[in-house]
Amino acid sequence: MQTGRLSVHTENILPIIKKWLYSEKEIFLRELVSNAFDAISKLKKVRLQEDIRDAEDEAYAVDIRIDREKNVLTIEDNGVGMDADEIQRYITQIAFSGAEDFARRYEESKDKSKAGIIGNFGLGFYSSFMVADRVEIDSLSWNPSATAAFWSSDGGEEYQIGEGTRTKRGTTIRLFMEEGSRDLLDLAEISRLLRRYCDFLPVPIKVDGAQVNREHALWTKQPSQVKPEEYTDLYKHLYPYQGDPLFYVHLNVDYPFQLQGILFFPRLAHEMDLNRSDVKIFCKQVFVTDEAQELIPRFLTVLQGVIDLPDLPLNVSRSYLQNEPQVRKIAQHIIKKVADRLNEEFRNNRDHFEEIWPEISPFVKYAMMNDERFYEQARESLVFELTKAPAEGSRFTTIEDYQARNKDRTDKRIYYVSDNRSQAGPLKLLESQGIEVLRMGHLIDSHFMQFLESKAGGEFHFARVDAEISEHVLDKSADAKLVDSEGKDLSDQVTELFKSTLNDDQITLRVEALKDESIPAMVLLPEQMRRFSEMSAMLQQGSGLQFPKQHTLILNSRNEIIKGLAKPAIITGETGPGKRELIAREVYLLARFAVGGVGPDEFEDFLKNSYQVLERAL
Repeated sequence: MQTGRLSVHTENILPIIKKWLYSEKEIFLRELVSNAFDAISKLKKVRLQEDIRDAEDEAYAVDIRIDREKNVLTIEDNGVGMDADEIQRYITQIAFSGAEDFARRYEESKDKSKAGIIGNFGLGFYSSFMVADRVEIDSLSWNPSATAAFWSSDGGEEYQIGEGTRTKRGTTIRLFMEEGSRDLLDLAEISRLLRRYCDFLPVPIKVDGAQVNREHALWTKQPSQVKPEEYTDLYKHLYPYQGDPLFYVHLNVDYPFQLQGILFFPRLAHEMDLNRSDVKIFCKQVFVTDEAQELIPRFLTVLQGVIDLPDLPLNVSRSYLQNEPQVRKIAQHIIKKVADRLNEEFRNNRDHFEEIWPEISPFVKYAMMNDERFYEQARESLVFELTKAPAEGSRFTTIEDYQARNKDRTDKRIYYVSDNRSQAGPLKLLESQGIEVLRMGHLIDSHFMQFLESKAGGEFHFARVDAEISEHVLDKSADAKLVDSEGKDLSDQVTELFKSTLNDDQITLRVEALKDESIPAMVLLPEQMRRFSEMSAMLQQGSGLQFPKQHTLILNSRNEIIKGLAKPAIITGETGPGKRELIAREVYLLARFAVGGVGPDEFEDFLKNSYQVLERAL
């Protein structure tokens, strides 16, 4: 047995490794198992060219054994193995001459956060000293003329090297665990770490004889080789208890960069957290991180799944992702592939696309507003839900199809509702005339309509059904005026009644004949003013929507209540004066209530007025 000194000053290197990754010491297992898998991969390549000792078709595997009595963790592979010279080159010299200079610069640096050691300078093996007092290597090379070699170190400057005891090709690494890391000598914990970091390595990984990893990485296959149920199975494995995904995007790129992966659209059971990504980043099927903000644009953070980048260092840091030019190209490619997948589903599987659209539409709209390219690439698949499906066709429509069916009657207006119940009156009036109405009920829709109008260049504008009175809801065959039996116009009288009762100069009063005579009055909210009010409410979270002070009250001249209010004689007498004013105020408040315009501070007044009307009626 010989002794020697590491050619890098380990009094500098090893303490830095321990300090840098102390809070993540579990990474040692990822590093050692990755090295074992690399040894097996190298052997497969060598076998194509060389005559290998023990060339029988034994099953490749990484075996991990736990000895709690001796506090030893053993990691063994049947890969390419090493001889004494290779151990000297790869282990004792720590692979690269730049390591010592790196250690010196690292100590001098003021910012030592995630400087990036593991994975650099061949130091992956030395991560074992984060958890072990002593580490031993016993290895036998594939070369028929080689003999087994042994190496041992306690993490100091000195090491021992000599003849090993292995009789079969491969490498055995024994970690004599330090006292503070003996909690890792636990079957459940070791299995958990292997499933986290090495679940998809394409070789069996066994702990005390039982395989713990899934082994097969679905994203390494061509999309044509994968069945739909396999995508669902992978999603449920990665994200248990979240149900089935809505659909997926399979990524497979060889040029100008290498990238594989599968992204899923999840069911949005909660609001999007735009500050973090739920996509898992891998490097050659080894888990690296789930902090992928730089790879996944902020507006795509709703996505889940896997991205595998074979050129990504295992010690990837946020600064690396921020400064690596390829990362920006990868992000742009992901944006394009998501848009392509939406268009593909829209064209080839329209029924399924419409089924999932209500769940994915907030994400798509948000993405379009945040990225011009995504809008241009995905606009083909942008659809809107109708409140009522046309006689023939889908209940979802594109803007182009809506205009083609309705433009002759609606000109450049596209009607919509944000709440079917509160806008039921004007909605009913439009639908009775065969006018199609879109459903826009999500918080993002006010912003999105503004965005689309800016893109349209005046070709269309959105109008909520209660934003204006169109010719479609007016009864042109009836006189809009209120007249008595002698033909005298009473419109001014009823207008004056409401004006004096409401006593608000910001309310505009109009008398019109509506086709539906059951509606006494309607409140109209100017479209732009109402949108501004809604957007302000969104920005002032929790403040609630403020009903616009400036609005229009339409009095329906065909309604019996309005006709009655125009004739004071029929409701005076024994019931006493003031009844007309109570009824006028009730009509106004009901019209406000119908559009959701009676806030908590006004609701008490609304109830009080209603009770007084009932009392007078009795």
